[in-house]
Amino acid sequence: MDHPPSCEPAPGKTGLNRRQIAVAAAGVLGSLFGPSVGLAAQRKGQRRADRPEPERTSVTSEAAAAAEIASMAGVRSWADVPGDFLSLVQDLSGQADASWLALSGGGGDGAYGAGVLAGWTASGSRPDFAVVTGVSTGALIAPYAFLGPRYDEALKQAYTTITAADVFEFGGSAESLLRSWPLGETIARRITPELLLAVAAEHRRGRRLFVLTTNVDAQRPVLWNMGAIATYGGPEALALFRKVLLASASIPGIFEPVMIDVVSQGRRFQEMHVDGGASAYLFVAPQPMLLDTQAAKRLPIERLYLVVNNTLRSDFALTEHTTLAVLGRAMSTGTKALTALELAAIFQVCRSQDIDFNLTSVGEGFTASSSGPFDPTYMTALFEYGYERAASGMAFGKAFPAAPERLERDVADRKLLELR
Repeated sequence: MDHPPSCEPAPGKTGLNRRQIAVAAAGVLGSLFGPSVGLAAQRKGQRRADRPEPERTSVTSEAAAAAEIASMAGVRSWADVPGDFLSLVQDLSGQADASWLALSGGGGDGAYGAGVLAGWTASGSRPDFAVVTGVSTGALIAPYAFLGPRYDEALKQAYTTITAADVFEFGGSAESLLRSWPLGETIARRITPELLLAVAAEHRRGRRLFVLTTNVDAQRPVLWNMGAIATYGGPEALALFRKVLLASASIPGIFEPVMIDVVSQGRRFQEMHVDGGASAYLFVAPQPMLLDTQAAKRLPIERLYLVVNNTLRSDFALTEHTTLAVLGRAMSTGTKALTALELAAIFQVCRSQDIDFNLTSVGEGFTASSSGPFDPTYMTALFEYGYERAASGMAFGKAFPAAPERLERDVADRKLLELR
């Protein structure tokens, strides 16, 4: 029988027991996912035994930069190299519509994006996206969004019936505050061989599904071509597909990093991957392309739809005098600030390249509160809110709250200078 969680010291953390780690994790998760976090995710009697982490294989930066997935070459690229990215998305047969969808991070607030997609279907105006990208919880939504309305019900179930116990287990390790094996098992149940076949079929039509992770060894974002993985088929492709989704949603320090087997220069080793949100809250194009609005290479997009699974406004709340409460609140603040900067850059690129910009995020009209991370009642309410907004055609706007007037003025001034 396992010892009670409050009595068992955490491995590698002498003097810090699991209950203390649970409280610490709750502080951070409370600020990231909800105002009040209990210990609902504790699975008594189901905690997995601790395993010693294998030593990392020494590798040069040159070898790491050239690493590939054994027997699956070409299924990923660095997400900060414009040329590599453009080669993946230009001149695709499936881009007749040229509508792209980018899904952001947001944890349990991914219920909003799930609701938006279902409501969009109900409105009769949902595009058949040429490209779908996902980061963190957006990565978990992305396969369903990519496959279209026939997966709306599965997506609804995924975001309205899930609980904290389906995502994480309290009890830290040397590399994380929480254990994420429950999320791995949840992903495995939902990403089936049949779904993999469906993704492969759409990829062959010329459509593209991308997921972002962060390679923390290289400190660079990695873009995974999920349709290319799916076309390889078989158990190895299915396992990698699931592993990439888990990595993209693994908050660094909170959830365990995901180790991915690669090969380079005849040597096998593992890369460490974490949440794609550590590199970008949502992904449209490599950062150099977003920062250079005068770039000669244009994005092959006519209409861009951004789904931000979060609110963009500041939320006032008194922060407790604890280290973890301050840390969690600061992380939430930083995420919103960085998201605003990303949106500003994307907005400018869309204006300079005449791309139709469309943005939705959780608005002021949603006032429900959560009792903790991945609270099904809260997530169902958020799903319904997103559904109603999209079904009524009110979900998407052409600007965003982060000083749109100043951005409009800057763009107008630049246009005037070009005319001169």
